[in-house]
Amino acid sequence: MPIRNFLGETFVAFTDISGFKEMMKGDGKQAVHALDRLNQVGYNILLNNHNINGLFVSDSGVIFVNDNALSKYDRLKNLLNVLRSINRELLQDDIMLTTSIAFGHFSYHQRLEFEGIEKNPIFGNAYVTAYFDNEKGKPKIQPGQCRIVNNNVDDLYFNHSDLIERTGSHFYYYWMVNQADEITDFKNKYTDAYQLKYQGMLKALKRNG
Repeated sequence: MPIRNFLGETFVAFTDISGFKEMMKGDGKQAVHALDRLNQVGYNILLNNHNINGLFVSDSGVIFVNDNALSKYDRLKNLLNVLRSINRELLQDDIMLTTSIAFGHFSYHQRLEFEGIEKNPIFGNAYVTAYFDNEKGKPKIQPGQCRIVNNNVDDLYFNHSDLIERTGSHFYYYWMVNQADEITDFKNKYTDAYQLKYQGMLKALKRNG
């Protein structure tokens, strides 16, 4: 089903496969598998969510709410539910994503297609903000994280969700837990995993130094 043209304010998510460059090393089979799964999972989930559209190119995707009739609350809620489903499905294949979300102006328009070329122009500050937060945002987004940039975003949804926490200039959405009292335990385990990785690097350096 083709994506309908859209012009207006909405929530836009930019998502990216974590560690894709490492996956491309060697025979590249892991990278090919990750790309195939991202596209297949994204297609299957969006197929059943008619007010959410997505474009997937290489190891990244742009997912946005294509329905101005919905309230701002419902638009974000529906987008987060879709992202939760995509992340959980890919996690079964050991594939992690980083996802940044922004609210603002967004424009998508289909263009004439010719053999060998397809035009899908994307414009708007919502897309730009989400993209740059994912690529250059501070603090650096980590594998598995899904966060919302605090630009033109009020607390409407966040006051009603136990799975979102505000930290600095971001709202973090904990799609990997089922209830709020699991968030602290998850964050502790996540931090421990990073510390173990750091200690492993130190040991390797000292052993070969």
